[in-house]
Amino acid sequence: MDAWLSAIRGFGFKDVIDIVFVAFMIYYLLLLIRGTRAVQLLKGVIIVIMVTMISSLLNLSASNWLLNKIIEIGLFAIPVVFQPELRRALEQLGRGGLWNINLLQQENDHMAHTVNEIVKAAQVLAKTRTGALIVIERQTGLNEYIETGTTLEARVSSELFINLFIPNTPLHDGAVIVRGMQIVAAGCFLPLTENRSLDKQLGTRHRAGIGITEQSDGVAVIVSEETGGVSVGVDGVLHSHLDEGALKELLTELLVPRRNGALSFWSRKAESR
Repeated sequence: MDAWLSAIRGFGFKDVIDIVFVAFMIYYLLLLIRGTRAVQLLKGVIIVIMVTMISSLLNLSASNWLLNKIIEIGLFAIPVVFQPELRRALEQLGRGGLWNINLLQQENDHMAHTVNEIVKAAQVLAKTRTGALIVIERQTGLNEYIETGTTLEARVSSELFINLFIPNTPLHDGAVIVRGMQIVAAGCFLPLTENRSLDKQLGTRHRAGIGITEQSDGVAVIVSEETGGVSVGVDGVLHSHLDEGALKELLTELLVPRRNGALSFWSRKAESR
């Protein structure tokens, strides 16, 4: 009892800051891994640690030795197996603020034009049930995917989007990547999502659209060839059945900065619905 009282008396302001910081880091970590495979990993780690503690308390030497070896091996295996999740977490942390100073008015005008052209193209492609996949680059560079396609460096226009996805043309089977007001490349290959909880009816185009948003902060606009439905992928989440108004509202929210003033010291983040 005296030891507890002594510890409480020695509890100072620095300790409060320390506890708050640790709590915030744990909370932020849980937000980053929410909805990813890492959630199941965390559950497995907690179970292994609990079983290890129980085996230690019961003096089960062989079991305790085996579980400790599993933990040691897991420390090396986790960064390899969950590299995409770790990369995404570090990128989100890096985009969190303080590093970017953007001239927002010009960016607003550029992105608003891009959004309008994409929405117009999506409506035409949806009516004709022409499959399409358009990825808009934000702060995470997509050069490794741009290099897999054909470089265009053309000004964004709805007419060009429509022509690029006409069936049986050289560039229709792949993704178009957009940077600002420029269509950078077409016919690009994207990573497929490994999320096993997705609807089995989703095809390769939708899985690629979700996959690129798991690997980066890009926004993917997908038009279904089978149904003509328009979807948007962001942060590994698919927003489906979007009409023209909903599509424009969501893209504007995700791509067009809404701050007042000439400079911003904080990077924008995608808001999930």
